[in-house]
Amino acid sequence: MSSLQIGPHAVQPPVVLAPMAGITNAPFRTLCREFSGGKGLFVSEMITTRALVERDPKTMRLVHFDGSEKPRSIQLYGVDPVYTGRAARMIAEEDLADHIDLNFGCPVPKVTRKGGGSALPYKRNLLRSILREAVRNAGDLPVTMKMRKGIDDDHITYLDAGRIAVEEGVTAIALHGRTAAEHYGGTADWDAIARLKEHVPEIPVLGNGDIWSADDALEMVRRTGCDGIVVGRGCLGRPWLFADLVAAFEGTGTYARPTMKEVAVVMRRHAELLGEWIGDETRGVIDFRKHVPWYTKGFSVGKEIRHRLAMAGSLAEMDDLLGELDLDQPWPDDADGPRGRTAAGRGRVVLPDGWLNDPYECASVGADAELDTSGG
Repeated sequence: MSSLQIGPHAVQPPVVLAPMAGITNAPFRTLCREFSGGKGLFVSEMITTRALVERDPKTMRLVHFDGSEKPRSIQLYGVDPVYTGRAARMIAEEDLADHIDLNFGCPVPKVTRKGGGSALPYKRNLLRSILREAVRNAGDLPVTMKMRKGIDDDHITYLDAGRIAVEEGVTAIALHGRTAAEHYGGTADWDAIARLKEHVPEIPVLGNGDIWSADDALEMVRRTGCDGIVVGRGCLGRPWLFADLVAAFEGTGTYARPTMKEVAVVMRRHAELLGEWIGDETRGVIDFRKHVPWYTKGFSVGKEIRHRLAMAGSLAEMDDLLGELDLDQPWPDDADGPRGRTAAGRGRVVLPDGWLNDPYECASVGADAELDTSGG
């Protein structure tokens, strides 16, 4: 399979780490990049345009990249064309990144109730204005976008949004094969990815949704004809999935099946990297806690020790607890499969009053729709 071209950047193999709030910070990107041998594209946590323009301290830390990260990729969340343009110009002029991705896929109520995320593409003219300002102000930086199929089955937007993106100079599109109403439930609609690929042949289309293993990635490409894949929840507690993806796309090796001992080493390194990044060992270990059930999924780890690991407050305490595990356990047969958010939506997406009345009205989104800080 040929490399994925994102503007001047050749991504080979064509695999992208999806932005995930609170997950895809610099330490996690470092782990994934190490396993891939530096191959692939690794996108930052979601950065709010207003918070970036106003130089919010947390946001400025989130847009700091390790010197080895090439290309540097920032995902922006914005609902206002002017702020989006200002953020894109700031990134370009201050050399903060090499690639900008725009978030139109977030389905959480605190975002959609204000008209943001996966709700926004329904307003075609607003979407066009945001894309136009981003591309115009980004200079030579490529601008891509990530979106869902639509709000719900009665309000599908991805084909219209794809055509608007092409017309406004977007470089590539990633489609999560679910609506906002589905959240992360059910099965991702890979056929929609194939339809989008046929609809916008001018630019690369990336597929996202239900990639839990490297074989899933190959099957998505085979079934949809997409130009690359975006993996999110599949790498939770499995940063070595990027080694598998390289092996799968290049046909050069076998997949990782780490023992509990090898997983424990990665867990320890992940927590240590977080502490170094935050500048506080305890806070790093606390931030790591949410990863414990993902790393240990499928292994024989008792409920009590799993709970104690998820309450650890220092690297020394983590070391002691990891030492209590049966470290000789081989990779379990049921270690793959869904992790992270798997809940289905409740069937109704929370939206601003009158949002669905007219997809072409000149809608504007209030300033309060912008999140105060980045990272979700």
